[in-house]
Amino acid sequence: MEKLKSKIRSEGRVLGSEVLKVDAFLNHQVDPILMADIGETFAALFADAGVTKVLTLESSGIAPALMTALGLRVPLIFAKKRKSLTLKDDLWTERSFSFTKQEESEVSVSRQFISAGDVVLVIDDFLANGQAAQAMAGIVLKAGAKVAGIGIVIEKSFQPGRQLLLDAGYRVESLARIARLSEDGIDFEE
Repeated sequence: MEKLKSKIRSEGRVLGSEVLKVDAFLNHQVDPILMADIGETFAALFADAGVTKVLTLESSGIAPALMTALGLRVPLIFAKKRKSLTLKDDLWTERSFSFTKQEESEVSVSRQFISAGDVVLVIDDFLANGQAAQAMAGIVLKAGAKVAGIGIVIEKSFQPGRQLLLDAGYRVESLARIARLSEDGIDFEE
């Protein structure tokens, strides 16, 4: 997706060889027009997959996932990283390690929102090691539902996440695939 790549080039900040900061448009401040385009792109890619729900992980995945759900005309569910008084029982849960935050958390979705008849599209903002996407797919499978695929806004192709998900049998669609991050800039996969 050229518009996304252009935004990454102009507003993304490389913080070493493994970290890309995109808080100017994706995960702190959100560019709603770009998110609408991202949602339309994912909706088109998965239009024939029979998607009944979109699932993401709070919080950075919510904007692109919401626009995808809108494009597909299906509900959006976002997995929670923390339990609360209103979300503590009857949950589907999985453990997930965040590469960026360098911490593990238990992610949860209420059992009332995913059931055996669902076909769920997982959307995530970044793909590095694949742990978050794998945890969300695990929740879908625990519910007896089907994973339609995994949509990634920005993939760091030099990390093992894509291969982990492909080896698990998932369809992976990434809108921007980064081959290398360096002080010289960002190189994209062709």
